[in-house]
Amino acid sequence: MSASALETHRPLRSTTAKATLGATLGSVVEWFDVAVYAYLAPVIGMNFFPTGNQATGLLLSFAVFGAAFVVRPLGGLVFGVLGDKIGRQKVLAAVLLLVSGATVGIGLLPTYAAIGVAAPIALVGLRLVQGFSAGGELSGAAVFVAEHSPPRRRGYFVSWMEMGAIAGFLLGALAVLALNLSLTDSQLHAWGWRLPFLMAAPMGAIGLYVRSRLEETPEFTEVKNSGEVEAHPLRETLVHHWPAVLRAAGFGLYQNAALYVILTFVPSYMEVTLERGPDVAALSAVVTMTVICVLIPVVGHLSDRIGRRPLLMGSCVTSLLTSVPLFWLMGRESVAAVFAAHLMLGVFLSLYLGVTMAAISELFSTKVRFGGFAIGYNLSVAAFGGTAPFIVTWMMGFMGNLAPAYYIMASAAVTLMVVATSPETAPRRIERNPRSR
Repeated sequence: MSASALETHRPLRSTTAKATLGATLGSVVEWFDVAVYAYLAPVIGMNFFPTGNQATGLLLSFAVFGAAFVVRPLGGLVFGVLGDKIGRQKVLAAVLLLVSGATVGIGLLPTYAAIGVAAPIALVGLRLVQGFSAGGELSGAAVFVAEHSPPRRRGYFVSWMEMGAIAGFLLGALAVLALNLSLTDSQLHAWGWRLPFLMAAPMGAIGLYVRSRLEETPEFTEVKNSGEVEAHPLRETLVHHWPAVLRAAGFGLYQNAALYVILTFVPSYMEVTLERGPDVAALSAVVTMTVICVLIPVVGHLSDRIGRRPLLMGSCVTSLLTSVPLFWLMGRESVAAVFAAHLMLGVFLSLYLGVTMAAISELFSTKVRFGGFAIGYNLSVAAFGGTAPFIVTWMMGFMGNLAPAYYIMASAAVTLMVVATSPETAPRRIERNPRSR
C-alpha cells in the first residue's frame, strides 16, 4: 500500500472524531510533562544543582532537559518499528503509561540536599525515560489520526495532535503560574515544584483509559489482514525510504528549534536574563500558547484548501524576517513590548505547527509510516529541539541577547530549502494541479 492509500479510504465521522480525541488527550499529557520541567527549570536547578550561581544552575538544568531528547531517536526507532509490526494503538497506549510513570517519579525524587549527587543522577535517568517514550508519541499520534481521517480533511484533523502538544505546554505553564501566584518562594522551592509532576498520575490514567479503547487504524488493519506487514520495517525504511526520512528530519528542524526556543526557553530567558518576574514570564507564555492553540486547527483546515507548502514556506520566511526585531522588542523596558514580541513569535510559528504533522505523514507508505516518521522527526528533535535551550543559553555568552533569534533564523533557512524542493501532498491541491505532486 503506497502513500496514496491515505487518499482513498473514507472512515466514519464518529470513528475519526474518537481517534482524534484519544490521540490528542495523550499528546496533552505527554507535553504537559515536558513543559512542567522546562518552566520549573530555575527551581529544579537550585534543588538539584546547587552551584551557588543561578545562571550556572539553570544551564545545568537545561542540559538535563536536553539529555532526554538525545534518546528520542532511539525511542522513535523502537516504537516506530513496533508500530509498523504490531499496530499503532497498542504502542500509543504503552508510550503514555511509560511517560506518566517517569513524570510521577520526578515528583517524588529527593533533592541534592537530601541524598547528594544521587539526586541529579536519578533526575537524568527519569528524564531519559521520558525522552525515550516521547520518541513514539507525537509521530505515532499523528500517523494514527492521519490513517483515520478523510483525505480532504486530513490537515485539519492531524493538526489537533500538534494543538494537543501545545495545550500540554499551556497546562504546564498554567500550573507553574498558579504555583507562583499562590505560594511563597520558599514554599515553591521546598515542595511546591513537585505538585505538577504528581498531576501526571491522574492525567495519565485518564489518557490511558481512552487510548486503550480506540480501534486500530483502517490502513494498518488492511495491511495486516492481507498479510503484507513488513517483516523488517527498519531495514525497509532505511534502505528504500531514506529520502523521505531525511525530508521528515528537514521538515521537523525549524518546527522543533523554534518551538523549544519560543515556548520553553523564552519564559526562563525573561526571568533570568531580562530580569522579569516569574509571573510576567508565565503569563506571557500562557497568552502566547492560548493563541497558538486557537490558530493551529484553523491553519490545518487552511492547508487542506491551499496546500501544505505555501503555509510551511510562509512561516519560515516570516521567521527569517522578524526574529531579530521581535527579540530586540522583547528586551525593551515595557511589559507590553515583551508580551507583544512573544505573541507574534507564537503566531508566526503556528503557521508551521498547523501543517507539518500532516505533511510528514503523507511522505510515507502505510507499511513504514510510523517508523519513517518517528525516526526522521526525532532526529531533528534531538539535534535541534530539546537541546535548543542549552545551546541558546551557551550562544548568548558570546552573541548577546539576540542569540535566540539567530538560532531560529538558521533553522528556518535550512527547512525552507527542504520544503521548497518537496512535492505538495495535500489531496485537494493535487487534484487541482497533478504536477504539484
